[in-house]
Amino acid sequence: MKKTAPAPRTPDGVPGQHADGRTRTSVARLLLEQGPITAAAIAEALGLSPAAVRRHLDALVADGEAGTRDAPRRGDRGRGRPAKLFLLTEAGRSRFGHAYDDLAIAALRFLAESGGEQAVRAFAERRVATLVDRHRDEVVGEADPGARAEALALALTREGYAASTRSVGAGEQLCQHHCPVAHVAAEFPELCEVETAAFASLLGTHVQRLATIARGDAACTTHIPLASTKGATAPPVPDGGKSE
Repeated sequence: MKKTAPAPRTPDGVPGQHADGRTRTSVARLLLEQGPITAAAIAEALGLSPAAVRRHLDALVADGEAGTRDAPRRGDRGRGRPAKLFLLTEAGRSRFGHAYDDLAIAALRFLAESGGEQAVRAFAERRVATLVDRHRDEVVGEADPGARAEALALALTREGYAASTRSVGAGEQLCQHHCPVAHVAAEFPELCEVETAAFASLLGTHVQRLATIARGDAACTTHIPLASTKGATAPPVPDGGKSE
């Protein structure tokens, strides 16, 4: 087995506090490259004590970044418990990044070249419609825009957008603190434009997008008026949402 350089240690031989994160990343990378793998094999490869490795593995499992399964029995190994193998979950793999954004951008560039801007918009509309339709009944079932905004925030959170609402003046602001397609939307703003239109349709009122992660803001912020405010301008978001 190829060995990885051991993590930096303090004089007493225990990884220092600043090295702790790097050590956990080394453990996770070994799971990525060689998993499923036992804790003993990880300790040998990284030059760590079994106790230190188990501590990092326990943390990865607790965070949902790693999982376990029993190793297959080979020959007569007695009646003892089978060895436990550790492997990364999809969440654990995400710490090492994906090429999904590059692939999506390349696909949309091809779509734009072959079908024009309208083809990109049609794709964006189909994508948002699929997301919104899963939660349409629970959102439109609420009586007023404020309650609908809260229901939409809960739905978006379940879809990975970490959304919340807050009261601002005569309206609500829907804040999406994470955007799974932010890097793609930075080149193709149609994704944001279509999403905003879908929110307006779902909430039954005009909405105004104030900030987006794709433009470098800290959150995607959408103003939702709760009263008759036709022609009014939504209050600005401080620092473009950076204080969210």
